[in-house]
Amino acid sequence: MPDFAEAPSIHIEVVSFSDPEALGLLDALTAELAGAGYTTSETFGYTVEQLEQSSVHLVAARVDGTLVGLGGLELQENRTGELKRFFVTPECRGAGVADALIAALIDYAVDHDVDRLRLETGDKQLAAMAFYRRHGFAVVPRFGPYVNSATSVCMERALTDGGVSRAGA
Repeated sequence: MPDFAEAPSIHIEVVSFSDPEALGLLDALTAELAGAGYTTSETFGYTVEQLEQSSVHLVAARVDGTLVGLGGLELQENRTGELKRFFVTPECRGAGVADALIAALIDYAVDHDVDRLRLETGDKQLAAMAFYRRHGFAVVPRFGPYVNSATSVCMERALTDGGVSRAGA
């Protein structure tokens, strides 16, 4: 476990879905969602194969050499990107890891001409929704596979408004 006596040094890197540490974090996310009471059909989690087939860009955060968070971005039609499998280990939450991850994903999206980012989260994920709101996301009507999911909350953020808007804008 990283030491947070001082502000942590967070290193963001692209990782492979076959990376054992990344797989461990994906499993931890799945377990956390199950522990929150979501059924498998309510989690909409991509398998590793689906993530690879969808060419999801996966980034991870390291603190003191340990992988402590990850997030993916799927490039979709109409200059849209969807955040996938965003997770930070509980002991590293509130230390800036999620902020660093989302900044890297937003920069990647902007570099790939994405105009808007969207995501789906669960209705019990109050901290996640607050985090996304803090980063400019707003609740929108459910889209795609989430339309009929009573537990899904969909959010979206424009990345351009007359110019390029990066993570902190």
